[in-house]
Amino acid sequence: MSRYEERLAADRSEIRTRVAAVGERVARAVEDAVDALLAGDRARCYAVVLGDLPINREIRAIDQRCHAFVARHLPSAGHLRFVSSVLQLNIALERIGDYAVTIAREGVKLMAPPPEVIASDIRDLKAEATAILRQAVRAFEEQNAELARATKPQTKQIERHYADTFRRLTREGDELPLADAFALLMVFSRIERVSDQAKNLCEETLFALTGETKPPKRYRILFVDARDTLIGPLAVALARKAFPASGDYTSAGFQAGDELAPELEAIAEKLSLDTSGLGPSPLKADRETLEQFHVIVCLTPDASRHIPDVPYATVLLEWDLPKLSDPEAGDGLDARLAEIAKRLATEIQELMVMMRGEEAE
Repeated sequence: MSRYEERLAADRSEIRTRVAAVGERVARAVEDAVDALLAGDRARCYAVVLGDLPINREIRAIDQRCHAFVARHLPSAGHLRFVSSVLQLNIALERIGDYAVTIAREGVKLMAPPPEVIASDIRDLKAEATAILRQAVRAFEEQNAELARATKPQTKQIERHYADTFRRLTREGDELPLADAFALLMVFSRIERVSDQAKNLCEETLFALTGETKPPKRYRILFVDARDTLIGPLAVALARKAFPASGDYTSAGFQAGDELAPELEAIAEKLSLDTSGLGPSPLKADRETLEQFHVIVCLTPDASRHIPDVPYATVLLEWDLPKLSDPEAGDGLDARLAEIAKRLATEIQELMVMMRGEEAE
């Protein structure tokens, strides 16, 4: 190994070690903030707030070290990806430190320690989130791509746990002072965000090691109408044609029919839509099913009544479409269906561009 290669490897190793140390410090900060909140220890809460200042200074120092690394080595390829990733890692770690500060500040404001059932949820969520964070930091420190890949899916477990604890808190919240209920909601949210940032750490580690980038997100969208024989399947077919790579589309009816309406085949042929694999499906409004979808679109005015419990992370939309039959309009069924298809296409376009940007496809 040449002198230049030795110096480059040493500088990379130093940066890795310092990043890992910051990762451990922010993980401990989160743990200390939660423990102080649960114990009602105001002094310890304030210690977490002040302790974030040296963490921020070290993160800025690592940023400066990365800039010096670029100036000294003029890196390319993998070395340049490494520096780029460290700068992004630092942003994620700084945010986790900020989450710890928020938790500590909310702990100071609590009028009383939370009930044990909620405290237990907080402890469990903290343990899971910080364990995933430490695993993500270790993947970066060891430059272990397989560990980074294995850690990413674990954040889904945190999301499910967070959804459960959120519902439990809303039920128990009636017995808490309003300010405390809102404070605990903030605490749960910030702990859950720790796992999101851990996932970002894994993605940056993979980019540094392999050049692998995060694939564009595919959104799962459910269209709901009454029978799921015509309008719902039409929306699915239009979305699949316009944005095949941006989403996975399904439809369901709260009073699902037995077979597709013959009008669907006619307009599908006219618009060159593929209706293969489509068929009426009954709406399953249980939480476990609905939380699989990023967006639920109600295509009839009364559809939302059949979805009483919208999952926390799911968006519910209600589109105001033309009526399929309108005696006052004076036009036929084919014309009305064509108007509905046109409106659906416009709404789908706006939705997908909103979620995926102009590059949606």
